[in-house]
Amino acid sequence: MEKTTLLYEGKAKKLFKTDDPAIVWVEYLNQATALNGAKKDQISGKGELNNQITAQIFNFLKSKGINNHFIELLSEKEQLIQTVEIIPLEVVVRNVAAGSFSKRLAIPEGTPLNRPIVEFYYKNDALEDPMIIEDHIEFLQLATTDEIAQLRKMALEVDEALTALFDSMDITLIDFKLEFGRQKDGSILLADEVSPDTCRLWDKKTKEHLDKDIYRRDLGDIIPIYQEVLNRLEKRGE
Repeated sequence: MEKTTLLYEGKAKKLFKTDDPAIVWVEYLNQATALNGAKKDQISGKGELNNQITAQIFNFLKSKGINNHFIELLSEKEQLIQTVEIIPLEVVVRNVAAGSFSKRLAIPEGTPLNRPIVEFYYKNDALEDPMIIEDHIEFLQLATTDEIAQLRKMALEVDEALTALFDSMDITLIDFKLEFGRQKDGSILLADEVSPDTCRLWDKKTKEHLDKDIYRRDLGDIIPIYQEVLNRLEKRGE
């Protein structure tokens, strides 16, 4: 397998073509961003940690029957994934009030929700990724009615699986963001990454943040925090 042309460079990853059109080569970056890119820093070691955490979580989700684009880990910072057309939506699942949800609805952070809440956001940097409803998604032709229902179903399946996974690691899954992609046959796969960059994770006993809020809120160094998440994942698999 050979890496060829750069396809895309985002805030956290570079994607490259390979000599197989069905496979993409991913390189995770040591860049942290927050507040829609208003805050940005280079943090040594971040890419390696997110790459390895995502690989472990995607393998776990595959074992639970949740299809995703992950193929294999290549190195500490690189992995191979299946080629998909990313659906320009962020699907957020919330189990506990936090972040923008708390601010928007004046609900104290840490308030448990009586059931998981699914939200959709339009992936558009110029518009700062606004929250949208299903009618907006159909109007913008981002996904069909059936696809929207499938995205919601898959997101809730991921939530159930990840809640159990993190619970076994003494971590509460507060909320998280997912992205999905279409294969050539139209089938939908979980894509992008699942890491402390995309999940809110709180230690069950101390309620301490084990996620990107450490960076967003200037609470300290994220590297030992992300390393702790990876350590707990690896310990669980022993």
